[in-house]
Amino acid sequence: MVSGDLTITLGGSARVVAAGTTAGELFDGRRDVVAARVNGELCDLAHQVAEGDVVEPVEISSPDGLAVVRHSCAHVLAQAVQDLFPDAKLGIGPPVRDGFYYDFDVERPFTPEDLAAVEKKMREIVKQGQTFRRRAVSDDDARAELAAEPYKLELIGLKGGASDAEGAEVEVGAGELTIYDNLTRDGSVAWKDLCRGPHVPSTKLVSAFKLMRTGGAYWRGSEKNPQLQRIYGTAWESKDALKAYTDRIAEAERRDHRKLGAELDLFSFPDELGSGLAIFHPKGGILRRELEDYSRKRHEDAGYEFVNTPHITKEQLFHTSGHLPYYADTMFPPIEFEGTNYYLKAMNCPMHNLIFRSRGRSYRELPLRMFEFGTVYRYEKSGVVHGLTRVRGLTMDDAHIYCTKEQMGDEIKAVLAFELSLLRDYGLDDFYLELSTRDDSDKFIGSTEEWALATDALAQAAEESGLDLVPDPGGAAYYGPKISVQAKDAIGRNWQMST
Repeated sequence: MVSGDLTITLGGSARVVAAGTTAGELFDGRRDVVAARVNGELCDLAHQVAEGDVVEPVEISSPDGLAVVRHSCAHVLAQAVQDLFPDAKLGIGPPVRDGFYYDFDVERPFTPEDLAAVEKKMREIVKQGQTFRRRAVSDDDARAELAAEPYKLELIGLKGGASDAEGAEVEVGAGELTIYDNLTRDGSVAWKDLCRGPHVPSTKLVSAFKLMRTGGAYWRGSEKNPQLQRIYGTAWESKDALKAYTDRIAEAERRDHRKLGAELDLFSFPDELGSGLAIFHPKGGILRRELEDYSRKRHEDAGYEFVNTPHITKEQLFHTSGHLPYYADTMFPPIEFEGTNYYLKAMNCPMHNLIFRSRGRSYRELPLRMFEFGTVYRYEKSGVVHGLTRVRGLTMDDAHIYCTKEQMGDEIKAVLAFELSLLRDYGLDDFYLELSTRDDSDKFIGSTEEWALATDALAQAAEESGLDLVPDPGGAAYYGPKISVQAKDAIGRNWQMST
């Protein structure tokens, strides 16, 4: 090995390269590689490898590769907006599932004509083949360079705490600050943004994109902050993949349940009631009754006993159950009455526990399976309320099983099999499972031993189901781990159906 050479691992094999070699040079000639994973971290292809590095390619069609493409496309979008609207102030622009978005503070909402003009400008930027250059900056230098961007200045001030803000983790983290420059062919800076990266080497790699729609969004996801204008887009590895996606979207619009609900006179959302609160018309009531009747019979056949609980309760119940500190922000504000605060219930668990506690119980009664069609109310933010899939008032077939530790494993297997069977009866047959477990957060209650016992029982039930199991570390409820049943609909979208 020549002095100055480095030994790295590429594709599982040791390789000697010259000092200063970039990740991109390791994959020279591979147009399908848009970034690299170095020692487990995503990096630009311009990243210089070091002694002992383990390097892997990130292909454009992979989930990580598509995220890089979409994040880069968000930068192109923001550059185009500021070219056309010089007074626009930048919010954040992360990749999201199937696409990306960027938030802007502008004088007026974007129009369809604006969107068309922005997309045209983006195509001009893509055609120019601008390159992305990463550079580390101090906090003070970042503030100086971005002095005209008040929202970026706020993120710089937050730094390590910015991950609490929706999408902000793509801009700043706990480490050094970095700025990405978009460079023209002569090396001059065409545009720049505060960003952690990584990005594709050239804008030419983000040619398969389309802007989809606009909407309002509160800065950092809080209604206490200014409302910005959000532009949504999608980007893919190829024009064929983009067409396949837009075809799916067109089919989804044709099948949109909100449209069908109005055309078939099933349900509506009157403004007089408020956002996310549905009323079911006579025809919709028939469908709902049929679903409920079938579900009730299936539950009773499986040994569940039907119960019923009120829609409102004293505040103390949710303190006793432990829910209020964790869920208060997603519950409607309390109602003061006769010197006591009352809450519309957001979950049925505490009330089922009251039924269990209402008299002495014998072990001979266990397992005790209760269920109800429980109506709950949740304060979903206006920006996420969507038809019947994201509402502020809903009725769920909610069950709780009381059993011994020895019975727990069999009960979990039985309830998982029951849920899958019920969903199949409703026409869903493509599932995977998500296992949400605890992390090191202090929000979780109970002993480590209890968590391990419950997690093992869930994992065993999931394994015996034969379905794919996706881990979700840290996603557990404060009181225990959970399995979520995720189902795919007729046009390939995934939905969480049961927990």
